Amino acid sequence: MSIRKLHLPLTSADLATLRAGDSVLLNGIMLTARDGSHRRIVEALRKGEKLPFPLKGQAIYYTGPTPVRKGQVIGSAGPTTSTRMDSYTPMLLKAGVNCTIGKGKRSEDVRKAMRQHKAVYLAVVGGAGALIARTIKRARVIAYSDLGAEAVYELEVANMPAVVINDIYGNDLYAEGRSKYRKIQI
Repeated sequence: MSIRKLHLPLTSADLATLRAGDSVLLNGIMLTARDGSHRRIVEALRKGEKLPFPLKGQAIYYTGPTPVRKGQVIGSAGPTTSTRMDSYTPMLLKAGVNCTIGKGKRSEDVRKAMRQHKAVYLAVVGGAGALIARTIKRARVIAYSDLGAEAVYELEVANMPAVVINDIYGNDLYAEGRSKYRKIQI
């Protein structure tokens, strides 16, 4: 099994080649957002307000970093459960986000929106926040600093490991895994 290196932001050509089950190493710039920042982003979009950062072509990592210790770029930065962002995700995909990153499965509405807007969902290992933080080379708050860990950060990552769960074609690694498991006879 090979691991593909990807450069963020992802292009349409990148998205077209990704398939559920692919292992990838992410390099480049991504944003972070959690519940509180998602709420503000969606409120601003509904009001037609300009956001303090662009959404088009962005990858959003669902994390709320812990406080930075001396000598670190960022604190622990493990993934948050993605279903918590599902009510907001279709609107963000419509606004141009083409990649979301977290842990756990996505709702049918989000999977449908990913197919419609040509976006992918990647998973990273939960409980590995300290290891993931080592792949983050630069971190800065770019919006909603009053939200603390739920502020929007811009991260520069180098070789952050992830797995494609949902691709632009509607494939779902979690559903495929369950289907294969059910076929195994004990």
